[in-house]
Formats: sequence, structure tokens, C-alpha cells
Amino acid sequence: MNSVKQLQPLELKNKLDNGEDIFLLDVREQHEYETAHIEGTKFIPIGQIPHRASELNPYDEIVVYCHHGMRSLDAAYLLQQIGFKRVSSLVGGID
Repeated sequence: MNSVKQLQPLELKNKLDNGEDIFLLDVREQHEYETAHIEGTKFIPIGQIPHRASELNPYDEIVVYCHHGMRSLDAAYLLQQIGFKRVSSLVGGID
């Protein structure tokens, strides 16, 4: 498996605070998203990524997150495999 870049929460906060153009992708399930989510985030459950990847721009810097950080690693790896170059996973997820 290729290594997926992992982004620490503070690194993400700094990028957002500095106005960097970051695309946030939430890959949790619907009930998790409804409980809590980050405003302005694109929501695509991990199982739908292969069918909905066309909704994403392969040139964007995408930060994938889930609840604890494991599904986001899988989702980021999957996106890399289909040609996305600037993908990272948020360490620890939204938790």
C-alpha cells in the first residue's frame, strides 16, 4: 500500500486559518454526519466513493476525515489509486 499523507488536526487548523484552499471530505455514514459535521464539508460515505469520485476535483487539496481516522485512511488510499494526487487523511478524525 502506498503511504497516505496524514495531517494532524493542528496542521489542518493552521491551513484553514491561513486561508489555504482545502477541500474537506467526510466519509462517515449518514447517521454520523447528522450527529456532527464540519460546515462546508462534502459528504460521501466511504462505500460510495468509487461511484461518486467524479463529484471531486482531482486537482484539489483534499483532506478526508471520519470519526477516528481509520476509514479516512482507507478512503484517501482509494482516491490515490484512482488518480487523486493531493489527498491526506485527518489523524484522529472528527473525534
